[in-house]
Amino acid sequence: MKIEFHPEATRGFADHGWLKAKHSFSFASWQNRNRMHFGALRVFNDDIVAPGMGFGKHPHDNMEIITIPLRGQLKHEDSMGFSEVVKAGEVQVMSAGTGIYHSEFNASNKEDINLFQIWIFPNVQEVAPRYGQFKYDVNATKNNFLQLVSPDPEDEGMWIHQDAWIHLIEMDENTTQKYHLKNPENGVYCMNIDGHKAIGEEQFGFRDAAGIWETDAFEIHAFQKGRMLLIEIPMKF
Repeated sequence: MKIEFHPEATRGFADHGWLKAKHSFSFASWQNRNRMHFGALRVFNDDIVAPGMGFGKHPHDNMEIITIPLRGQLKHEDSMGFSEVVKAGEVQVMSAGTGIYHSEFNASNKEDINLFQIWIFPNVQEVAPRYGQFKYDVNATKNNFLQLVSPDPEDEGMWIHQDAWIHLIEMDENTTQKYHLKNPENGVYCMNIDGHKAIGEEQFGFRDAAGIWETDAFEIHAFQKGRMLLIEIPMKF
């Protein structure tokens, strides 16, 4: 098993006043030639957006975009006519395909919002743009890898145009869980949301992350109660 550890402090940081963004991979003005992507995972941004502020209408194409609010509410509008609010405990998926315009604003005028924005390269180009939203059972993440995203429209959670899976788990203190890859040729990007955990010899604190590959399974040990997001992704695409 190979592990590439990404300490929280090595992430890129941009402070725009209304937006404080941490970048796990090269994004906008922060460029790191050693952190361009992990397999088909291109972007993993950890954003805090001030009350009432947000991203004005802008375009995307040929990208699978997943948004996971950790706290707060996100107001979404797009060129397909969707106008939705995405809350903590929900997942938003957009297949940009041939092209889409959208805006994302903090729906609250009083509280900030913290969200993960994830971009994944698709395995098919120029598809019809698509929007989806899914509310998951937070209690189902307790010591369980709850599937949020998969390649299968008939499977649990949302689906995307890539052989990728996203799972969320909240582990109790002093517990161990084993993650089995869907495909041993894939890699898994693990983002420690909170708490203290270990995978192999690596210790994970707040927002530490790692890419793991060349294995079919690995164990996660939690020293403290806390959450972790796992993105299983093709390494070759």
